[in-house]
Amino acid sequence: MRGLMLCCLVALADLTLDPKKTYEYKYVGLANFGRGMPNLAESGVRLTCKVKIFSASAPAFMLQVSDLAFEEFNGFPGKSAFSPAPKLTARLSAQLAKPFMFEFAGGHVGNIQAPVGTSEAIVNIVRGILGFFQITLKTTQRVYTVEELGLHGLCQSNYAVEENAAKEMIVTQIVDLNNCREKAELATGMATAVLDQVAAEKGESIVSTVKYIYTLKGTATGGLITKAQALEQQHFSPFNVKGGSFKMQATKELLFLGVTDTAAALTLGPMEPKGNIVYKFVKNQGDLPIMMQNLDRPIPRIVELITHLAQANIYKIDSTTTEDVLKVYQLLRVVPLEGLDALWKQLSGNAEHRQWFLNLVVEVNDARVLQFLEARFKAGDLGHTEAWQTLLLAFNHLQATPELVQMAKEFLTIPFSKSDPFVWHTVVLAYGSLVYKHCNYNTPCPAIAVQPLVDMALDSLTRLNEEDMVLALKALGNAGHPASIKTILRFLPGVAANPVVLPVHVQSAAVQSLRLVAARDPHAVQDIGMSLFLQRDIPAELRIQAFMVLFQTKPPMALVSMLTAHLMEEKDLHVASFAYSYMKSMARSSTPDNHYFSTTCNVAVKILAPKFGRLSFRYSKAISMDWFSDDFLMGMSTELLMLQSQSNILPTEVTMKGKYFFIGRILQLLEFGIRPEGIKELFGASIPGFKGDLSLNDLQALLKVIQGWEKVPNDKPLLSFFARASGQEWFFADLKKDMVKNLIKTFSPSAGKDPSPLSGMIDSLKKGLSWHWTKPFLIVETRYFQATTLGLPIEISKYYETVNGITANVKAAVNPPAVEHLGQLLTSEISIETDGFIGFTKDFWLFHGINTELFQCGTELKSKSSMTLPWKFSAKVNLRDKKFELDFPSCKEPVELISLKANVFAVSRNIEELALAKMTPMMPLAMDSNDEILRSGPTIVVPPQVWHPIPKVCAESRVYGLGVCVESELQRAYYREEYPLYYFLGYTQFAVNIVPVQPVKPVEKIHLEVNVGPSRHPISARELLQTLRRLSKEAMKTLGSSSSSRENDQQTPRDIVTEILQTSPEAVFNVRVLAISSAKPDGYDAAFYYTPDAQLENVQLIVSQTGEEANWKLCTDAVLLKNQAQAKAHVRWGAECQSYAMSMKVSKAHLPGSRPTLKAKLHWARVPEYLEEMGRRVDRYIPGMALLLAFTEEHHYTVYRQAIPLPFPMADFQDAEAGNTTLYHA
Repeated sequence: MRGLMLCCLVALADLTLDPKKTYEYKYVGLANFGRGMPNLAESGVRLTCKVKIFSASAPAFMLQVSDLAFEEFNGFPGKSAFSPAPKLTARLSAQLAKPFMFEFAGGHVGNIQAPVGTSEAIVNIVRGILGFFQITLKTTQRVYTVEELGLHGLCQSNYAVEENAAKEMIVTQIVDLNNCREKAELATGMATAVLDQVAAEKGESIVSTVKYIYTLKGTATGGLITKAQALEQQHFSPFNVKGGSFKMQATKELLFLGVTDTAAALTLGPMEPKGNIVYKFVKNQGDLPIMMQNLDRPIPRIVELITHLAQANIYKIDSTTTEDVLKVYQLLRVVPLEGLDALWKQLSGNAEHRQWFLNLVVEVNDARVLQFLEARFKAGDLGHTEAWQTLLLAFNHLQATPELVQMAKEFLTIPFSKSDPFVWHTVVLAYGSLVYKHCNYNTPCPAIAVQPLVDMALDSLTRLNEEDMVLALKALGNAGHPASIKTILRFLPGVAANPVVLPVHVQSAAVQSLRLVAARDPHAVQDIGMSLFLQRDIPAELRIQAFMVLFQTKPPMALVSMLTAHLMEEKDLHVASFAYSYMKSMARSSTPDNHYFSTTCNVAVKILAPKFGRLSFRYSKAISMDWFSDDFLMGMSTELLMLQSQSNILPTEVTMKGKYFFIGRILQLLEFGIRPEGIKELFGASIPGFKGDLSLNDLQALLKVIQGWEKVPNDKPLLSFFARASGQEWFFADLKKDMVKNLIKTFSPSAGKDPSPLSGMIDSLKKGLSWHWTKPFLIVETRYFQATTLGLPIEISKYYETVNGITANVKAAVNPPAVEHLGQLLTSEISIETDGFIGFTKDFWLFHGINTELFQCGTELKSKSSMTLPWKFSAKVNLRDKKFELDFPSCKEPVELISLKANVFAVSRNIEELALAKMTPMMPLAMDSNDEILRSGPTIVVPPQVWHPIPKVCAESRVYGLGVCVESELQRAYYREEYPLYYFLGYTQFAVNIVPVQPVKPVEKIHLEVNVGPSRHPISARELLQTLRRLSKEAMKTLGSSSSSRENDQQTPRDIVTEILQTSPEAVFNVRVLAISSAKPDGYDAAFYYTPDAQLENVQLIVSQTGEEANWKLCTDAVLLKNQAQAKAHVRWGAECQSYAMSMKVSKAHLPGSRPTLKAKLHWARVPEYLEEMGRRVDRYIPGMALLLAFTEEHHYTVYRQAIPLPFPMADFQDAEAGNTTLYHA
């Protein structure tokens, strides 16, 4: 049998085509997308045709397609059918009817040629058909592995050969798409998202398999394919595919129909080469996977859409129009440069249209946007703010090709770029970011790209210009190019060949410029970082920053061990504290990028803990928290870095940053840093009179120091700020003394009526001021393409765009007006009337499907969230009387504050019939979880669990005539094996609305009044009666005294009332919220009292309901006993504060030789049932939090012995029974 098999293999040694014959086949290709469940919607396409193959001239053959039919599917398996698409069929037939030429020899397809003008998408379909003829046969092996070219690239294929009963050879080929040296795939929009290989080991978000089965029979000339089938499956999830996935299944079949003698040769038209069998991606800027529109005559359509968007989003963000922003992006990407110039001339004259155009044109991410902006810069017809905002987005969304990087250099030499500091900073920093992205796609990255920044750094060093040095170093930090290391070394202490004395903030910028080089040349950065860290004579700030850069390289155990040994001898506790806390955070990390490194840090921490484990927060610290889920393949981390110094009480630098981990990549989120340069020196090592108890004396001590801000040297900024996004610094600024002086002069109350920004603004407000701002912004556009066996591209894309807006109309009046100087405003009453809104709408799309210039089909997740805060009110401000009043109109119509809608659809679109596009919700509107068990082929499918909650909760106030409603609706059909994907698939709706409510009395307006300053709380009849009783008892005690004494002690009722009014405490501030109507106002009055003392601080809050027959009150007393480290609180509420009551007492103690103790007592005499349940839940929550915070716990319950019906005396808790007592020990 084995010998017979070998004989057959020898006969089939070559898969051949007879040049004298014409072979005819039937071809069927099908792709569908969904979740693979019969009761959930899917979409798909099917292409059927006849294929003729005949010889042109050896070794070239021709392929001709006929009888083509293209069909679309959108619906539910078993219930819906494929629908013909006749117009698209005719368009495809017209291009495929002309013969294609290909080279063929030994079972391999060579170069392909197509008729001139044939689109690459059509050629790829032909590649899908020819893929059946790309097969490697071996004569001596039944199972073998080869690396060969195919549609998916240069990949490894596994073959198995067997014989069937008809003496035909069955060849099975498995293409290993995870083992491709050159894979036909393309990713865009992820240059700043760092790959994380360890996360990939935890799970994949995309898994693909390809399988071919050939049936071959021998002929006189070699092997002949009589039947061939291919099956490709792809599983995709935004999370881990182990927890459910979207599914793509592509099948194709080639069935032999017959062979005939070749007739006379065809006359061929002009042909053009198209390359080999490997799939070629179409570079079409206009193909957006989430929409399809007619791209003919784009300019009039762009003008129409921008005009509509500008008008519709002035008074609110119209969420129904925000998707039109993506349409404009798509149209702009097919407009030539001349068209962009024409659009600018047409739209720039209108302020609204101009701003919309500049915000949208940045998404033309190729040479045209650079040429357009270069023309604007050279013409100088952009404002400085317009220039830096537009250029920042254009550079960061640009394709980082070598040609575009070369073009972007021109902006470094245009005079307009240097006309404004922010514009110049943006040009230089954005160019550095472009170099970084360029190097991510080109390895090794040519040094010529970073050379302009290197030259800039060296020139600034020669001139000793500190500002230029910092800017150049920050740009080099953005570029992260290893070729810049030698230049950066010249700015560092102790490592430069020719050292130059430089300020610390310049050296700090040089150290931080190595942060991105660390990933590209870790060994060089490790050497530099270690060299700097071991220099104990340089500032601690530089050593700490060198340590951070060093640890970004994830150094090996040997290097960390050496560093740990040096730390054990470290004398600077700030350096030691930061290094220890940083490694301790890394040791606890659960994110994949620290999976192995955390073990290294854990060993170092155990060595360092006895010496540095108890250093306080007075020293430099690194605090980090993170989370990662293997099920979601997603996580987050945040870091707070605080650099201190021995000689200053304020930190040298504070930085906060975060990272987002998703499907094998790490994206650095926003990062903010502040350096209190001059202010740090102003405060020095201590603040005279500052005790740290946050008292009034402490506040006065701080103000006294701040008043001396003019002592700061002129060459030092008071504060420095920087901001980064995706690891790229895009903004930095210094707050200098001159700027503060100008601000103080401008806004000083003593400023005269001479023209100034403030006086001009006040005059504008008196006349009435209207201001509007709208900003569309494409936050995310990430696209991943992969070839399929059909020659159609499968695409996974994410789009996230937002439209933000604010509109304000304000008119003010001043009485009496400020005549001589602006300080008179402090004694005038200022009236303001205003209306407007602030809000945004965010749209998110996730697409998994086929996207070509001709048709689209796939699965699409679409969500829209919006937030709108409209306002309309009048206000009165009297600074002299410290009184503020606001009047709001009553609620007449519902107002939607927050909205979220999301769903998953099966989508089908084709360019010839745009009006017939289909978007079918993947989950039908009604599903029954009790459906019978379904059968899909040989597999039994259990129906999913259905979850469809529709909760709605409203909190209404009939006093004010309005309410707040929170409503939601979720529709989910899930299978237990699809966690966590099913959480997010299905219809989702959530909204928060303000709604009108039938009021108790008609409400004309809602009045809010705030009085800041001493005012007495009104005395109630009950309080008056209690005081009379107290005085009566005191009078009885004096009955034994002399008559003259009794006469002196007697008090009249008038005297008693006077005593009550004099002893009543004064409120610090008072707030009233009233519903104004024709009758007596209803609402609430709140008064806050504060009585400080040397031994205690007493706070009271009294909230009273106002109106006819209203007696509800909330009375809160709180006391802080300073010398006993105790705090007490007593809360009463209900009718005259008598219905319910509860109290709390918290104390702490720390005796020598013992652990700190926290003691809490909570007593509730009478509380509502819902508060009892809430208390029980909190009680169950506390032990876990105590354990998390490293407390030990003793919990005691006490039986209630009595309930005290009368209110406790203020600050007297001696009679309170403890409901429960919990002791916590640190």
